[in-house]
Amino acid sequence: MPLRARLSFFPFLFLFLQAAAFGQNSNRTDAFPRLDPDPKALTYNRIGNRANGYSWTELAEISLWASGKEPGVATETDSHLEQISSLTDAIKNSPDFPATARERAEFILGYMHKNLLKSYSLNQTRVDTIFTNGRYNCVSSAVLYMILCKSTGLNVSGVMTKDHAFASVQINSEHIDVETTNPYGFDPGNRKEFHDQFGNLTGFAYVPARNYRERQTITAIELISLIFSNRITELETRNRFSESIPLAVDRAALLSGSGLTVDTAGTGVGEANIASTTAAFFGDPRHDLLDRLYNYGAFLLNSGREEDCLRWVDYAAPGFPEGQRWQELNLAAVNNRVTRLLRSGNFTEARNFLNTHRAAISPADYAQLDALLLDTELLDRANKIRSLIEGNNVIVAIDSARAGGKIDDKRINELLSFAIQKTAAILSAAPGRDWLAAINYIENAITRFGLDSDRELDRALRSYKNNRAADFHNRFAAAWNRRNYDEALRILGEGLAEFPSDRQLLADRETANRNQR
Repeated sequence: MPLRARLSFFPFLFLFLQAAAFGQNSNRTDAFPRLDPDPKALTYNRIGNRANGYSWTELAEISLWASGKEPGVATETDSHLEQISSLTDAIKNSPDFPATARERAEFILGYMHKNLLKSYSLNQTRVDTIFTNGRYNCVSSAVLYMILCKSTGLNVSGVMTKDHAFASVQINSEHIDVETTNPYGFDPGNRKEFHDQFGNLTGFAYVPARNYRERQTITAIELISLIFSNRITELETRNRFSESIPLAVDRAALLSGSGLTVDTAGTGVGEANIASTTAAFFGDPRHDLLDRLYNYGAFLLNSGREEDCLRWVDYAAPGFPEGQRWQELNLAAVNNRVTRLLRSGNFTEARNFLNTHRAAISPADYAQLDALLLDTELLDRANKIRSLIEGNNVIVAIDSARAGGKIDDKRINELLSFAIQKTAAILSAAPGRDWLAAINYIENAITRFGLDSDRELDRALRSYKNNRAADFHNRFAAAWNRRNYDEALRILGEGLAEFPSDRQLLADRETANRNQR
């Protein structure tokens, strides 16, 4: 019976952000991503703690900062701020700019689509890119709409569901939904008069109201933070996990209720300083950040970079103490490297790696991996048995492992049975097919180790006994056919003495008796 090693790799799943639904290859490096927040994040966070909150110009600046800078594309924040400022001036100076708040809110949506928003793009979550090519999604369009409305004195907040984001304008006590991805998305579901480009009434256009079963109102800064969320998700879908971490750090700092500080070790954002949010969809930014940290560790692990994963845990864990999940990464890294080395037969290297990183895992996990390593070593030695001496040495080693208590009795018995069968097979293969030596070896081992109930040994023993009984029959038949009857009867007598109930030998005796009458 083949006996297999108990090796297993730890599977790891990435924890992708749900923000991917809001409208939207990493190379090895010795430098880990930064864990301290951009100073701007802390500054912007403090601004939000003022009594009057954020101005529209501050929201514009923050949205551009959150949007980042695409490599190779000139998207300087100052120039885009000027473009946003020019856009607000153009809106307010437009001859068609309405007098009432409700009409202004609807006018701004139409103005955006007529003069700036050109095409919907599922993943285009950045505000700066709108000014580059006119492409937008629900987040980027909602953020820009919010900024433009606030510049005219309107009060706008964000709304999110599980897979969508839009805006809500407060007019007196009324809150009006605005689907910013649609030029007719103001107060969806109501009848709209439709005019052509010359102002002529041509009919009505309808935007159906979306029946959101669950929705959540979010603040202006939380709406802007979805830019980070979508950028993070987009990076992770392309396996650029290290690049997503600074964005998650900055997002957590921006949304912190009390402001974030670098921990005393200089490794990251202090856990206690990240505000906890219990909202249904707008998840706790601390948890989102931790997911990004673990995702990067899992990426290193799944890339076969176990030592980098262990170094990453050492680097990141002190600033973000979440013991169990870091411990899981460490265990997976040590387990997977040890398993890979064992599969390639590098037992000494596997033992050295396990002992080197012993402190990274719990004592219980170390004991389990130590037992796995010993198990695999013993099985490998058993597979390589080529002589009686080697077999006896392996069996002694297995029995010693039982005394050490590292491997449970059931597995010890499996290993013993396997080694005994391998050694017996070598004995039986000796010149002349020494079935008796194999039989005696197995019977002695069964008695020695108390393996009476081992089915594999019992099956092997019966097979050797059948072979030996058949050997007696063949020798008897050969002597009988040579008419050497005395020799034939002597052989038959030996066989029946050893196997008195063997059917073939009993039949041979009947044959001999009939012919002697």
